[in-house]
Amino acid sequence: MIECPRFMKTIHVVGARPQFVKAAMVSRALKNRGEEFILHTGQHYSENMSRLFFSELKLPEPDINLEIGSGSHAEQTSGMLLGIDRYLKTVQPDWMIVYGDTNSTLAGALAAAKREIPIAHVEAGLRSFNRSMPEEINRLVSDHLSTLLFCPTDQAVENLAKEGITRGVHQVGDVMADSLLVFREIAEKKSTILQTLNLEPRGYALATVHRGGNTDVRENLAAIIDGFSRIDFELIFPMHPRTQKMMAEFGLKIPANLRVIEPVGYLDMLMLESNAECILTDSGGIQKEAYLLGVRCITLREETEWVETVSAGWNCLTGANSNAIKARFDDFHPKNERPQIYGDGHAADKIINILLQN
Repeated sequence: MIECPRFMKTIHVVGARPQFVKAAMVSRALKNRGEEFILHTGQHYSENMSRLFFSELKLPEPDINLEIGSGSHAEQTSGMLLGIDRYLKTVQPDWMIVYGDTNSTLAGALAAAKREIPIAHVEAGLRSFNRSMPEEINRLVSDHLSTLLFCPTDQAVENLAKEGITRGVHQVGDVMADSLLVFREIAEKKSTILQTLNLEPRGYALATVHRGGNTDVRENLAAIIDGFSRIDFELIFPMHPRTQKMMAEFGLKIPANLRVIEPVGYLDMLMLESNAECILTDSGGIQKEAYLLGVRCITLREETEWVETVSAGWNCLTGANSNAIKARFDDFHPKNERPQIYGDGHAADKIINILLQN
């Protein structure tokens, strides 16, 4: 790749685990080529959901942590917006880099736009076409405010073009694919999670549930847990704090085949994912990681922004339907090849080179 001598100042806005992974790869690519500041909104704040990820990924400690924590979407976004704006007054960066589709993404984009700071959106152009999802609103607004839009797939580029966004759009591949190339081998050497939990490769399934549409609606969460209970297989369930809270509030019991563990760090999660017989999830990032790792995935949603994983035959959608969850676990066994749809593992380098040239 052509190196560009320009030196720039950037701010990464992060707040949730997938963003820590993405920012870590972009930060590695930026090393010695610019001055960077990391602003952590505090959206994920527990040890296993925040600090452990920073240490494992060797992501520099945040220059500021807003410590926003949990709350309604309005409370989170408004608190983040105020905190980010105060920080921008003093730093005055060349670029604001936002990642994905969380409230942290939206707040970072809004704050930068108000101060006329150029925005680079990593993982731009994804669409579930379900505007009842807060993440979809966050994606739409962030994309329309951004100067540079770094898309992981051709479909993402096409989605933006349909909305009239063609300027500043770049298909660079997916930084999560970069991350797997770097950290999977490290995880195999360092992680002891399989031994700690006494798990055999392909001898368990992995389940995660965290999206508000599933956790905050009793009918949906109950149906998912019931679907899990019908599966004749052990399910390892790193339980998100939000899910734990709502399970207790709704009075839902853990079925015998569901083994609840605390949320784990990135390296342990990679090992759990790569050795699972099946992954059941409502996480966008985990759907994609399942594809990259060659593990069949059952998505507990009615739609997905990662449509390529479905069309390639490695992901299927069940929604919060207990019968469908059980049926797909029993009968969904991909035999297709997995085309390289998420790039060549150099997305972060491409992102930094484009930023340096603008």
